[in-house]
Amino acid sequence: MTRKKPLRKTAARSPSLDATPRHLWLASLGLLVAGRREGRQLLLQAQARAAGAAGDARKAVQQAEAGLRGGLHNVRRQVETKGQQLSADVEARLAPIVAKLGLKSAGKRASRTGRKAPAKAVRRAVRKPAKRVARKTAR
Repeated sequence: MTRKKPLRKTAARSPSLDATPRHLWLASLGLLVAGRREGRQLLLQAQARAAGAAGDARKAVQQAEAGLRGGLHNVRRQVETKGQQLSADVEARLAPIVAKLGLKSAGKRASRTGRKAPAKAVRRAVRKPAKRVARKTAR
């Protein structure tokens, strides 16, 4: 039997902790690339947030406008009914006074007609242009 030869253990080389110019150059390049990548991501996130905020603002404005229009519609209806009631009240209270004075009651007015038809255009004779006279040149 042969005996195995003991192998020599080689000392593992430890990386040097000294910063060489090459290491500094590579580290700075890595830092630039990482910074650029992070900056781009931050920019895209900011753009997305701004677009979302603008969309939210548009939606809020549309909702407020719709609410105002709905409210105005209700108010208009209420005002019209109150106006009609007031008009009827005034007419009812003034009817006896108008009858005592002997004035004609207005009654119901005829509905308004549309615009009057425009008058027919009268075609005028076209004027002939004036004759041109050649200028005499002074010598």
